[in-house]
Amino acid sequence: MLDFLPEFPAFLLVLVRVTSFFLMMPIFSYRTIPTTHKIGLGFFLSLIMFSNIDAPVLEINGAYFLLIMKEALVGLIIGFIAYLILAAIQVAGGFIDFQMGFAIANVIDPQTGAQSPLTGQYLYTIALFFLLTVNGHHLLLDGVFYSYEFIPLDQAWIPFGDESMVEFIVKSFSSMFTIAFQMSIPVVGSLFLVDVALGIVARTVPQLNVFVVGLPLKIGVSFIVLIAVMSVLMMVVTQLFETMLITMRNLMDLIGGS
Repeated sequence: MLDFLPEFPAFLLVLVRVTSFFLMMPIFSYRTIPTTHKIGLGFFLSLIMFSNIDAPVLEINGAYFLLIMKEALVGLIIGFIAYLILAAIQVAGGFIDFQMGFAIANVIDPQTGAQSPLTGQYLYTIALFFLLTVNGHHLLLDGVFYSYEFIPLDQAWIPFGDESMVEFIVKSFSSMFTIAFQMSIPVVGSLFLVDVALGIVARTVPQLNVFVVGLPLKIGVSFIVLIAVMSVLMMVVTQLFETMLITMRNLMDLIGGS
């Protein structure tokens, strides 16, 4: 036990990074997982990671508390950028719901406690099952482990003032909306054509109540198109997972200053 005491400050830094990563990371951050389980999983994962990295011997002084703050920020930023990329699925669902007429009927996401569009929640649930099927949660944990190669424990601070880091986060934010638009364009484009057709019908047949006919017609068309393009959407989701992992790696590169 006494042999472990000199290494305890470094282990505490590993624990802070892993647990703060769990606060934002998809799947592991959800409210349906008990907090005690998150802490226990974070502790044992930190123990495994600590035994496989070259941890420096640190002293508990004023600089050590800055390292604790840095580790917490590193975990939060990396977890947030992973969640940001996956949020493209719910944004795409919001675009689809707006065209379908479901935008007024949001549901409470039990995982996050926030309101979520119906179609977005449906697509997000399928994407999470797909992520678990391809062991994507293991790749997320690999991202935490290999973060110590890019961002060492004794690095003093995060270069927030670096222009390239700010530019990278903004580009990641914009790429999330680009991917969401790509996912939603088959349904949104089809519903736009339905709106054009309904407009023509409203002008040629004034006796027809377009508002009564239009809503169920748009809902039916959107479901048919969703079923038709579901395989393509899953291909986009696969690329989304790759984008998420590449974004995490590039961000760790920038934080580490390499």
